[in-house]
Amino acid sequence: MAAQRRGVRVTGWGSARGDAQYGLLTSIAGEAGGSLSTVSKVVHRRADVGAATRARVEDLLARHGYVRPGEPDPAASRQIIAVFRDLSGPYTLEVVRGIVDAADELGLDVVTGTTGHRSISQWLDECVALDAAGLIIVISMLAEEDQRRIVERRLPVVLIDPLSAPTHDIPSIGVTNWSGAREAVQHLLGLGHTRIGMVAGRSHSLAGAARLHGYRAALEEAGIAYDPAIVRSTDFDFEEGLLASLQILRSGNPPTAVFAASDAQALGVLEAARQHGFSVPEDLAVMSFDDTLVAAMACPPLSAVRQPFEELGAEATRVLVQLAEGRPPASSRIELATELVLRTSTSVRRRVDTQ
Repeated sequence: MAAQRRGVRVTGWGSARGDAQYGLLTSIAGEAGGSLSTVSKVVHRRADVGAATRARVEDLLARHGYVRPGEPDPAASRQIIAVFRDLSGPYTLEVVRGIVDAADELGLDVVTGTTGHRSISQWLDECVALDAAGLIIVISMLAEEDQRRIVERRLPVVLIDPLSAPTHDIPSIGVTNWSGAREAVQHLLGLGHTRIGMVAGRSHSLAGAARLHGYRAALEEAGIAYDPAIVRSTDFDFEEGLLASLQILRSGNPPTAVFAASDAQALGVLEAARQHGFSVPEDLAVMSFDDTLVAAMACPPLSAVRQPFEELGAEATRVLVQLAEGRPPASSRIELATELVLRTSTSVRRRVDTQ
């Protein structure tokens, strides 16, 4: 971590740093086993240097955090920007905490904002105006024009759970949504449930679609037909989750278990069950996805697919710093593993449904 922190804090070229930079080049020349003149040629990208010598000197320049005169130092900024659709809801708070904690470890400050009153395009302008190291965009839809601008201007941008698949040149971070959802439904099937409903995310959301597909895959593997009558797609929020759950529970053949695509939606399922006179988990098992702080505080506590929020923030911040230093990540898409956490909302084993 110390090496990363040093890389982030290197300051740009300037008269106040000239002597220090000159001394650094002298030191690098000694390490490289060559002359200061040769190192200077590499710095100024002269052609009359052998390939092996150039590679050795370039490696030392990078390791020491040297910034060429007249070139911007992408690591000089101590700020990054994190932009969300809104700052309400348990998911947002967990992701914010992950980013802030990771940035603090790297000696970076975080500016947070939303797309409620500023577009992504305006936030890109703000990133440039603030001379920020880069921008983390969480659960947003990137317009083609914004994607083109990011790629053409090589702006350091990392996406967390983008709503649509970005171009290959823009890295994104997410979790194993499909396999996490599949495992959650398999657990419900293992408890004897064969009539399992779902409060899903919107179809335009990559994460929402993947969780729905994981749900359907588990049912198909168990030989259970998909029934759209007990599936509703909503935003990842409480109110819509509540309305969708009431519709599902009022159907002619209600489910004995419901899988919600987020904690906020799962809280809506719990409230719908209460209003409908269903006891959880005796009459209705409830499984969630996220495992934010509210999952354990719900009544009853929610079984959930846990997202590694701290790792999401750390990985997004790490990749952003890497981009700011001019080093593209090895992969444009990174998926972190989820984990099934079992609590009392699914604790009662039911008889196998006969319907």
